[in-house]
Amino acid sequence: MRYLVKAARADSELLILELDSPDEASLRMRAELQGCTILAVEQMHHRLSQPHFRSATKFPVLLFSRELLALLTAGLSLTEATDALVEKEQHPASRKLLEALRVSLYQGRSLSDAMQAFPDVFTPFYVATVRASERTGGLAEALGRYVKYQEQSDVISKRIVSASIYPALLITVGGLVSLFLMLYVVPRFSRVYEDIRGEVPFFSRLLMEWGKFVSGHGVLIVASVAVAAALAAFWLSQPGTRAFLMQSLYRIPSIGERVRLYQLSRLYRTLGMLLRGGIPVVTAIDMSKGLLSDELQVRLAKAGAEIREGVSISQAIERNRLHTPVSSRMLRVGERTGQMGEMMERTAEFMDEELARWIDWFTRLFEPVLMAFIGIVIGLIVVLMYMPIFELASSIQ
Repeated sequence: MRYLVKAARADSELLILELDSPDEASLRMRAELQGCTILAVEQMHHRLSQPHFRSATKFPVLLFSRELLALLTAGLSLTEATDALVEKEQHPASRKLLEALRVSLYQGRSLSDAMQAFPDVFTPFYVATVRASERTGGLAEALGRYVKYQEQSDVISKRIVSASIYPALLITVGGLVSLFLMLYVVPRFSRVYEDIRGEVPFFSRLLMEWGKFVSGHGVLIVASVAVAAALAAFWLSQPGTRAFLMQSLYRIPSIGERVRLYQLSRLYRTLGMLLRGGIPVVTAIDMSKGLLSDELQVRLAKAGAEIREGVSISQAIERNRLHTPVSSRMLRVGERTGQMGEMMERTAEFMDEELARWIDWFTRLFEPVLMAFIGIVIGLIVVLMYMPIFELASSIQ
């Protein structure tokens, strides 16, 4: 069996070893013969295989960062903090990953090197942040910046999701009511109207014909609706579809500008954090490309190439249209004061505030318009169903 051993020699040297032994008693006896005092022994039940850690485990990186920051701030060493996280973790997959990190630390590797072995869990951005802090000895400070960065980055996303819940609910309920009317109620009304003599309004006659068609082909129509819904869900799940929808949003004047502003906000916040962590600006730009759409990625690559050639950051960003009027001024101030990282983060906060105001305004406008549209559609169906009755009543009078 394999054990992870913490031991001390007579010369006070601390050792952390991985040893094979039939049992713990034999291990302790062997250590005493070699002049070592065992401080702690932990059985390694199985050898961890790093390639098996995938994004499907959904390791909570933000929660891990918060907990590690709290333990380091409380005065624990990195290995002690990792031990504590392993002991408290209940989720099997997360515990395996934490155990793998701990083993790497005991073997003398840095935390960034240990994290780099799990690229599907820890992004290059996160690893670079930790590595830069290891050079300066400010791991707790770097983790604090990352936690703040992630929380601020999620504010707008959560606001968008919250603003979308009610309209999505309205659309779903309105769609279901319309389907119920068209697939269940209208066919039954069409049977009632079959024997009505006299002039029937054109659109009511169309609705009655639809009802007759549904009555004769109900199973086929329901199956067609189900297949269409499945195909739509599959189509929306494709990366190419999402890219197409994003390009379509860009073409809408007001919404496209806000989508661009949202991406620039994420870019500025990421660059600001990396620069404050000691990452060179060109490296930070290369690491931030994945936050942008294809078009903005090309512009960012051009800006990075110009910065390599000696162009200032503010000029390169302005030339490639990765700015707003306010951000240009703030970046020039950051270059003069030598605090480009802090200024980029403040620029991102300014953009987020502008986005939050626009989302609130758009929500207040869109929800009543959507409710009115759904009401008109449902009301029109009901009125068309009852029009023949009104005509019949008029003829009797």
